[in-house]
Amino acid sequence: MREKIIEKSNELFLNLGFKSVTMDEIANSLGVSKKTIYKYFKNKTDLVDAVTDYTFNIISNGIDKICALKENPIDELFDIKQFVMTHLKDEKSSPQYQLQKYYPKIYASLKQKQFEVMQDCVIENLKYGIELSIYRDNIDVEFISRIYFNGLIGIKDKDMFPLKNYSMKTLMNYYYEYHLRGICTEKGIQQLEKQLNNNQ
Repeated sequence: MREKIIEKSNELFLNLGFKSVTMDEIANSLGVSKKTIYKYFKNKTDLVDAVTDYTFNIISNGIDKICALKENPIDELFDIKQFVMTHLKDEKSSPQYQLQKYYPKIYASLKQKQFEVMQDCVIENLKYGIELSIYRDNIDVEFISRIYFNGLIGIKDKDMFPLKNYSMKTLMNYYYEYHLRGICTEKGIQQLEKQLNNNQ
């Protein structure tokens, strides 16, 4: 039952936002009493914590599988983007932004975990890209991996990038192009152009 509550809550939070979904709505959509939910989670914060952990693990495992394929590093980035966006439902409800605003402790802990997972993956991607002469060999891998993570977090700031002006898909495409044009060789740019044409 605990797993069912987490899965249903995850779906509701992603579609409607952490703030707007009530415990009553979660109970109703599962066809159970609120008491049943409180048997497994002491309050909504506890449930939000479990849901973010659940989503983080699914996404981390998916990213690990994509990285294990050792594809062309540019294709790998776009595959990861596609996978993450599918699982976050294109982030229409700005889950990360809402988490930061209403559950800052959970957000801070999640951000740290995201950084640790992504840092390894991005550094591997950069090193492999340099090896294949797709990325320039004079880039500072550690610096680029940190600025990349920071940028990905930054474009999810809804005050800076309102969803009415930019869909998450558009923002991600703009950001990937911005990131990759800064580090690619001529060979890499050709691969990037192919991906951009496919992602229109």
